[in-house]
Amino acid sequence: MKNKNKLLRLMVMSVLIALGVVISPLLRFEGMCPMAHLINIVCSVLLGPLESLICAILIGIIRMMFMGIPPIALTGAIFGAFLSGLLYRLSKGRILFAIVGEIIGTGVIGAIASYPVMTFLWGKEGLSWLFYIPSFICGTLIGGSIAFVFLKKLNNSGLLIRFQSTLASPVYKDKGGIISNSLTIMSFGVICFIVIKTLTGIFGMTDEIWNYISFSLLGGFIIAGLIYLIFKKLKGDKNADSENKYAERKT
Repeated sequence: MKNKNKLLRLMVMSVLIALGVVISPLLRFEGMCPMAHLINIVCSVLLGPLESLICAILIGIIRMMFMGIPPIALTGAIFGAFLSGLLYRLSKGRILFAIVGEIIGTGVIGAIASYPVMTFLWGKEGLSWLFYIPSFICGTLIGGSIAFVFLKKLNNSGLLIRFQSTLASPVYKDKGGIISNSLTIMSFGVICFIVIKTLTGIFGMTDEIWNYISFSLLGGFIIAGLIYLIFKKLKGDKNADSENKYAERKT
C-alpha cells in the first residue's frame, strides 16, 4: 500500500511538473510568472512543502535549460513553494495561508534573493535589492487568486479531501465559515487593487481610468462580501426559525 501511495504521489508530481513547464509562458514576462505560483500552491496543498519545493526546482531547471529563462526561474519559485506548503500545514489546512506563504516566499524572499543572483551570476546591471518585489508580488497575487478559486471549488465539492486522502497527505476539515468566506470575497478586491496598481506602475500606465477601475473593483468586492454575509446570516436565521417551529409542532 505504501509503495502504491509513493508511486501515485510521484505520478501526480510528474503531471504538475509537466503542466508547470507547459503553462508557464502564459502571462509571463521577466520577473512575473503567475502560472508557476499556481502550480506551487496546488502542489503544496495536495502533496506538501517538500514535494512542492522539489517540483519548483525541477520546473525551474527545465525552463532554464529549454526555454532560456534566467535563474529567477529558481529564485522566483523555490522559496514560495516551500513556505506555501509549510504555512498550509501549520495552519491546519487553511488554503488562504498557502497563498500567503507563496506571496511572502516569492514576493519578498525570492525577489530579494534574485538581486545578487541576477547581478553577480547573470551580469544584469541597473538592479536593486527591491527591483523584483513589485512584479513578483503581482505574479503571486494573480497565480494565488487562480489557485484559491480552484482549490476552494475542490474543497467545497469534497474532492480536495478525497485527493489528499488518496495521496496519503494530511487531510484537514474545512474551517471556512460565513465570516471567513465573506472576508475572502473582500480580499479579492484588495488583490485586484494591488495587481492593477502594480501593473500600472510597471508599464507606466498613467491614464486616470485605471484608478477608477482599481477602486471600483475594490469597492465592488467589499460590497459583494457584505451582501454575502448579510444574505447568509438572514438565511441562517430563517432556517433556525423553521427548525424551532418544526420542533415545537412535534412536541
